[in-house]
Amino acid sequence: MAQASTDTEQLLSEYANMWNEREYAKIPDLVSESFVIYDPAAPGGVARGRDGLEQFMRGIVSGFPDFHVTVLDTLSSEDKVMYEGRLSMTHEGEFDGIPPTGKKVELRYMGIIEIADGKVQQHRVYFNQLEALEQLGLTED
Repeated sequence: MAQASTDTEQLLSEYANMWNEREYAKIPDLVSESFVIYDPAAPGGVARGRDGLEQFMRGIVSGFPDFHVTVLDTLSSEDKVMYEGRLSMTHEGEFDGIPPTGKKVELRYMGIIEIADGKVQQHRVYFNQLEALEQLGLTED
């Protein structure tokens, strides 16, 4: 069981690095063809397939060029990793129709990665959306 946990945590590390380094070419190596990400920041809250993931990643990076995730803690099994992460980014480009604010966002979030056949099958992301909007200056006082 320890080896399985190590393998799933290694896959999470490679997946997070793919995001941080914008290594779009690694998407087929790390995620399944039927991949789905559920993330409130995604258009409609979901992106499907490898192409959908790349499009979502490119959208994030165009709005937040310094987007960076850090995995802080993990709890894993043979086919799932739950993790706490820290997100750091600056809103320097248009994102989801919102013009750049120049504001920095730093927040903690939770993620759940489901793995099948050695690849990420599903990724669920949970974060305080109000906190993100407040940091961007997009809420009324």
